[in-house]
Amino acid sequence: MTRKKRIRTDIPDDLRAPLLEAALAHVPFDGWTGLTLRQAARDIGIDYGLARLAFPDAPGDMIDALAKHCDEEMSSAAKLLEMDKMKVRDKITTLIRLRLEVELPHKEAARRALTWLMLPQNQPLAVKLLNRTVDLMWRLTGDTSTDFNYYTKRLTLAGVYSSCILYWLGDESEKQTDTSAFIGRRIGDVMKIEKGKAELKNWTERVPDIWRGLGKMRYGQ
Repeated sequence: MTRKKRIRTDIPDDLRAPLLEAALAHVPFDGWTGLTLRQAARDIGIDYGLARLAFPDAPGDMIDALAKHCDEEMSSAAKLLEMDKMKVRDKITTLIRLRLEVELPHKEAARRALTWLMLPQNQPLAVKLLNRTVDLMWRLTGDTSTDFNYYTKRLTLAGVYSSCILYWLGDESEKQTDTSAFIGRRIGDVMKIEKGKAELKNWTERVPDIWRGLGKMRYGQ
């Protein structure tokens, strides 16, 4: 009886990190393209077919992987700080700065990614990545809201964070000092949510139960 050869389905997972790292060297010149993925595969010495298995929907999958990596780096850096002793304003300010700092080595790749994500057909992914980042930021502050305040906070922070990214991409100041000042000016928008909690509480009490239920589902309650 012929023994079936075992196929390693974990190979693409193992290859994503090295492929992404190799791709980042080519993105500033060739953008987030199939050519970049092909060059990355060549750089780490694997067949292009395997690279496509790792990132079947490239370049979207590669951009998604970079965003997730930066989110994880931000989270790791935040956990080294005593954020529980900070005010909410300072927590959000710190997290935005951390997120931009971890992406600073890949600034041109981030610029190219934003250009790609702004295309109409790619905007669903853009929304997904933005929501994932701002949701993580709020959770790192200790936020556990499940009512309509949950959505309001994330919508507000999404607007603030998006404007900070756009400003940061054009910032040529030393050590990104202009961006830091810009973040400080914009963060007040987030704090309007905290100041208006009493009004929001009264409002959410009139919101249909389905909205509060969706919030609870987000945290598995």
